[in-house]
Amino acid sequence: MDDVRIRKLHKKDTEAISRIYASITMKEVEPDFRQVVEEHSRRDNEACFVAEVNGQVVGFMISYIVTAGFGIAKSAWIATLGVDPGFMGQGIGETLAREIFKFYKAQGIENVYTSVRWDSCDLLSFFKTLGFDRSNFINLRKILD
Repeated sequence: MDDVRIRKLHKKDTEAISRIYASITMKEVEPDFRQVVEEHSRRDNEACFVAEVNGQVVGFMISYIVTAGFGIAKSAWIATLGVDPGFMGQGIGETLAREIFKFYKAQGIENVYTSVRWDSCDLLSFFKTLGFDRSNFINLRKILD
């Protein structure tokens, strides 16, 4: 898509990002989600971007740096992403990811990770097209009683 503009995430983008996230998950967005978006908007050393078309936020990708991650070198993690359903399939997610890769490569970071549910075929396919593959990590979970 030629008219897509990628830029740094700003606090004012929180509502648009929340709207996109809610339209994807089909659930109301929790206040914690809004708070996380706002916190990431204040961080300069991490790649958190939005995609705009005609001045409207139509996608986002939030990532962060891990410096002490169980024996791995300093790395980046994609925490969450979303593209407005009306704009899916137009390369917006890929454009956001490429911008994040470029940002971290310039910082000397060699590995970008993410975590995806095993049954999220669309997300798995998306990340596979970006060159992601299984890593050495196994996701663990503890249910708190």
